[in-house]
Amino acid sequence: MTTPRPRSRFRKVDGILLLDKPRGPSSNQILQRVRHLFRAHKAGHTGALDPLATGLLPICFGEATKIAGGLLGARKAYEAVARLGIVTDTDDAEGQALREREVPNFDIPTLDAALRGLTGHIQQVPPIYSALKRGGEPLYMKARRGEKIELDPRPVDVHAFDLLNAADLLDEHPNLRLHVECGSGTYIRSLVRDLGEILGCGAHVTELRRLWVDPFREPKMWTLSALEELAERGERALDACLLPIETGMASWPQVHLSPAQALLLGQGQSVAGPFQPIGEVAVLDGWGKALGLGEVDASGRLRARRMFTWAVPGREAPELPESGNSDTNTMSHVVHGAEAR
Repeated sequence: MTTPRPRSRFRKVDGILLLDKPRGPSSNQILQRVRHLFRAHKAGHTGALDPLATGLLPICFGEATKIAGGLLGARKAYEAVARLGIVTDTDDAEGQALREREVPNFDIPTLDAALRGLTGHIQQVPPIYSALKRGGEPLYMKARRGEKIELDPRPVDVHAFDLLNAADLLDEHPNLRLHVECGSGTYIRSLVRDLGEILGCGAHVTELRRLWVDPFREPKMWTLSALEELAERGERALDACLLPIETGMASWPQVHLSPAQALLLGQGQSVAGPFQPIGEVAVLDGWGKALGLGEVDASGRLRARRMFTWAVPGREAPELPESGNSDTNTMSHVVHGAEAR
C-alpha cells in the first residue's frame, strides 16, 4: 500500500503584501511571522524599518522577490518626532542618553533654515547602531561590544524635510513633528541627530512612521492582528490581501511584447527592437501581464534579466487569486522555507 504523501509545510505564493509594521519587533521578525501565517515558501521585505518604527513594510512573496531589489531604492516618506535637548547612543529613544543640553530659544525661520540645510543631495554619517556591515559583521554588534567605530559620510538624497508641528517647543520636553521624503540609504535618525547639532542642543527620534514607498503612495496596509484573524478563515482569505506583482512594477519603464517576442525572451534569447528606454525595464505581454525584468542595451535590443517562472516555457503559472485591493498604488532580506526559524 502506498503511504500518503505528507502535506507540505510551505506553499507557493506570489504577490505583494503592504504590511503596517508595529513598534517593537525587528523587520526580520515580522517578516518571518507573516511568512509563517501565509505558509509561503519564499518571502522578503523591501527595506528594513527600525524596531522603534511603524508603518509601511512591503513584503514580496515568491516571484515578487525578483523585483524587491528595485523597490529597495524607491523614494519613501516618513513622519518623525524629534526630542530636542537629549543625545542618545542610538540616535533614538531605544538607546542610552549620552548627554543633555539646554534647548536654546529660536524662531521658526531659524528652524526652517536648519531643515533646508539638510535637504537635497547631502553627505550623511550613518548611525553606529545600524545593520550596515563592516568586515562581514553588522555595525550594531560592534557597537554593543563597545568597539570604537569611525564612519565616513555617504551621499544621500533628501527630497523634503519639513516642520509639521512645533506647538510644544515651549513645553518641558520640547518636540518637533517632521515630514521627510528621501531616497535609498537615508537614515531618519541621522537627519534628526544632525538637526539637533545645527540647533545647538542635540536631538533624537522618539517616534517614526513610514507613510509610503513608491509606487505605493496611498497604501492600504494590513496589520499583523488583522492577518492573524484572516488566517483563521483559511489561505484564500489571506491571499485576497495580496497585490499582483504588476502593481510593484509601476515605477519601471515598460515594454510590451508580442507572443512571439515573449517566447524568445522566455527561452533566454535577446529580442530585436528597437526598444526604449535604455536600461532596466519591466517586461509585459500584450495584455499587461508581467513577464519579468529586462535590460535594453544601447542598440535597442532587449535581454532578459529576471524572468518570472510563467514567462519561461514549461514553467508553472502563478497561483495568486484576484486581489481585493488591486487599485492600491512598492529584496533586501529573503527567507526561504527551509531557512526561517
